Amino acid sequence: MTEHLSPYEGRKAPVARPPAPADPRGALLRAPETDAHGSRGPGSAGSGGIDGMPAQARTGEQDAGAGSEHAQSSTPATDGPGSHRPRPAPEGVPSQPHPGPDTARPGTEGPAALPGTIGVGGVPGAPGGTDRRTGRPRPPGPAAMRRDGDRLRFVGAATRRIARGIDLDEIVMGLCRATVPTFSDAILVYLRDPLPVGDERPAGPLLLRLRRTDRIPEDQDTDGGTLPALQVQSDLSSAAEMCEVRVGSALAEVLRGVRPVFADAAAALGALPELLGEGRTVPGGQRAILAPLRGRRRVIGAAVFLRRPDRHAFEADDLLVAAQLATHSALGIDKAVLYGREAYIADELQRTMLPETLPRATGVRLASRYLPAAETARVGGDWYDAIPLPGSRVALVVGDVMGHSMTSAAIMGQLRTTAQTLAGLDLPPQEVLHHLDEQAQRLGSDRMATCLYAVYDPVSHRITIANAGHPPPVLLHLGGRAEVLRVPPGAPIGVGGVDFEAVELDAPAGATLLLYTDGLVESRLRDVWTGIEQLRERLAATAQLTGPDHPPPLEALCDEVLDMLGPGDRDDDIALLAARFDGIAPSDVAYWFLEPEDATPARARRLARSALERWGLTDLNDAVELLVSEVVTNAVRYATRPITLRLLRTDVLRCEVGDDVPQLPRLRQARATDEGGRGLYLVNRLARRWGATRLSTGKVVWFELNQNG
Repeated sequence: MTEHLSPYEGRKAPVARPPAPADPRGALLRAPETDAHGSRGPGSAGSGGIDGMPAQARTGEQDAGAGSEHAQSSTPATDGPGSHRPRPAPEGVPSQPHPGPDTARPGTEGPAALPGTIGVGGVPGAPGGTDRRTGRPRPPGPAAMRRDGDRLRFVGAATRRIARGIDLDEIVMGLCRATVPTFSDAILVYLRDPLPVGDERPAGPLLLRLRRTDRIPEDQDTDGGTLPALQVQSDLSSAAEMCEVRVGSALAEVLRGVRPVFADAAAALGALPELLGEGRTVPGGQRAILAPLRGRRRVIGAAVFLRRPDRHAFEADDLLVAAQLATHSALGIDKAVLYGREAYIADELQRTMLPETLPRATGVRLASRYLPAAETARVGGDWYDAIPLPGSRVALVVGDVMGHSMTSAAIMGQLRTTAQTLAGLDLPPQEVLHHLDEQAQRLGSDRMATCLYAVYDPVSHRITIANAGHPPPVLLHLGGRAEVLRVPPGAPIGVGGVDFEAVELDAPAGATLLLYTDGLVESRLRDVWTGIEQLRERLAATAQLTGPDHPPPLEALCDEVLDMLGPGDRDDDIALLAARFDGIAPSDVAYWFLEPEDATPARARRLARSALERWGLTDLNDAVELLVSEVVTNAVRYATRPITLRLLRTDVLRCEVGDDVPQLPRLRQARATDEGGRGLYLVNRLARRWGATRLSTGKVVWFELNQNG
């Protein structure tokens, strides 16, 4: 049918407008322009198109006469200075036509949405208008989406809300909040249990679990008025929590078809009862939509959109809206599951590379803390370690690989393993850092880290520290004084060609050494030296609470240190290692040099017996003499230089025998005809613990016995 311009439009000069997009559907995204009387400007329905579209491109708008929803007002408008042109509707909220007697579309259930009603996009307001056919007041609720532009705006706003979610619950909640009450009165979301991850092929039957429901409250409208009872709302709480999709069932066919269907479709008649459970009723006809949720590779769930029996029914185009919502939600859920699995793997990788428990070292008590960074950068390269060394010493290590990624965590694990291996060789701290630097260069040119390596000797009450670009440690003395130790900073590991320097400092009994990573003292709100000074002040203030003669409990001290972190101080992960130096008193140490002679085992037995008598441990005489004799005999057989014998009395009795032979002894089963080979067998049977450690100058064989026998 040929459409003619109105007299007003024939006389009016054309107004410059932005060019229409190449895709005709893009023109529907612009809100129509109306004058102060509700009439449409150039490019409106009266000029042969909707929002600049030609009449041939319109759907459902074949007549632009007075009875059309977009009919012009009979009062001409002017473009003079006093004329009023309303702003276009904001994105995501469709424009509403001016209320008037001719704003209803013939054949619809009621007039167009008035200002203040619940329109597309969730515009709040009061119900209004009457049904032209029945003369009854139109019930409140979601207004029918009367134009394709309304649907496009709603889908755009809804998908943006869904896309804002990161984890699974946020995406499902975004789907529910975006559709209720704008698109539907209630929604049920079912997801596979368990959800498949990536290319993983689920095993077992397909199970759907009710993940979330949402609905308009039964007794209150969005405008505060009462709502009529809805039969399905009472059934939402009793919907089946779990549904098994049987092969060949009606529900399986709908899920396989992927496309949303109305409740009155042949495929949905059996699918909805199977999904919701037998005996659950839903509004009939086109007031319920069953939409499968398909991810990238498979169906991962289903969504049911419901409308009240006394509301506008869904239209055919609403199936396209439901399909868009289901597609965007399913893809978002797929990505959320993948992200969650990757984050879980990265977190587990980080935590498994840290020590599960700290060792029980002689003369020192240990405590540690590890805090990941914010959720956006939860994987880091911070680590700490405590490694027992020969001679009752212990190595204290803390390091930080630069960056936040799984690569950083993997490099951290390699460097920590290397540090443990080097510690077992009993190398000096500066040599350990030198070998770590070489290892980092072998891993890659950009593999850099900071590290602090310290060795504590409880017998000499000394500590040797070497630093590779790490923040200096803080020593809290027994009297409450906290000092930042002066340690040469050194260059970070991975720079290459740098010499590291070690310093030896006093470690008095009762003092506490705190090793940490820069995440504790540095953030966007403060520089590293300001943070170190705050840490020193916090340690001193905490020590004053327990008095000058009693150091603060180690675990409580770690918690108190972490309390200094403010809201903006979690930019990086944090590793914290605290060591309380108890030391070993000189009166609890017995040390001798013995020549490798045939009479040496007998002399070693006499020396050990005299030390036990001095300590009041005569009950251990027989066991100690036997084990000392066996270990010393083995050392005398192969040693060329004087051997060492040392007894330490702590909570256990520890015996250490050192020689210049690097080969470690191995426990073996001696045959009946062998004359030797039974010494370590006796040590293994009688000692509480025993071991052998290779040194740079030989080895140490040690064993421990309980003092109570």
